[in-house]
Amino acid sequence: MKLLLPNSLPLELPAVDGVEYISYDIERPIPADHRDAEAIVAWGNSDAQLHDAAAQLTGVRWVQTLAAGPDQAVNAGFAASAIITSGRSLHNVTVAEHALALTLAAARSLHTLVRAQLGHRWAAELGGRQPAHDPNRFTTLRDAHVVVWGFGSIAQTLAPLLSSLGARVTGVARSAGERHGYPVVAEADIRELLPTADVLVMILPGTPATTRILDAEKLATLPAHAWLVNVGRGVTVDEAALAAALRAGQLGGAALDVTEIEPLPVASELWDLANVIITPHSAGGRPIGAAQLITENLRALLDGRTLSNVVAR
Repeated sequence: MKLLLPNSLPLELPAVDGVEYISYDIERPIPADHRDAEAIVAWGNSDAQLHDAAAQLTGVRWVQTLAAGPDQAVNAGFAASAIITSGRSLHNVTVAEHALALTLAAARSLHTLVRAQLGHRWAAELGGRQPAHDPNRFTTLRDAHVVVWGFGSIAQTLAPLLSSLGARVTGVARSAGERHGYPVVAEADIRELLPTADVLVMILPGTPATTRILDAEKLATLPAHAWLVNVGRGVTVDEAALAAALRAGQLGGAALDVTEIEPLPVASELWDLANVIITPHSAGGRPIGAAQLITENLRALLDGRTLSNVVAR
């Protein structure tokens, strides 16, 4: 059995009887002499390259994407019989760190301070004596209500970090309940929850069901001081509605690690809005524990056991 491994990161896998590891270039078509491979690991592939791989690997049994969101692998066109497994859990720590960093940057107005520094301006309005709580601005996680929409493994890593700084955390998922000690509200009831949020953190996958799910109607229910932080997928936010809300002062700001089109087009007005922080899809990018997940799934495949992180499709 051939397992194709991407050249986009170092992977040291233990020898497994009957398995040949083949490194492939993620920027080029799969070589003809390796198109009989039964398994492929994807990381950093372009959409076009992965579509081509799906067309060429007609006998593929297993596709392991190292991305937390499996949408690219699902949309690539692999045979319906192929098992697709995601990189869920590989990015928990890094994405949680980034989400926390963006939230703190918003609270401490780092975007404004950086602009002031570039202009050699001492931003006195943000220094010196400050109120402990400003009802008109998001300034601290102490006693803040953070709503996390998409309460999976990344959210469950992020929530304790927010709690340790004094925030109250409520999750949103498809079904209500309690997860890891945090209350979770059903997605159908989110309109009742959003008016209480100081920060809305989005960690949703990109699917037809989630496309522009944060629309103008839901944005309008957020308090005027609230911030949006998106570290999930850019397609989940209606960017035109978001820009309109920001321009009108109906929202405190937005910190976006992902956008609907990436890179964000130069002409996008989001670049120039003073209360927007943009990072270049840099929250993840480091699949920690990838070799272990690949090895465990490989052995499960060979043994006929259920693989981890199987994607329903």
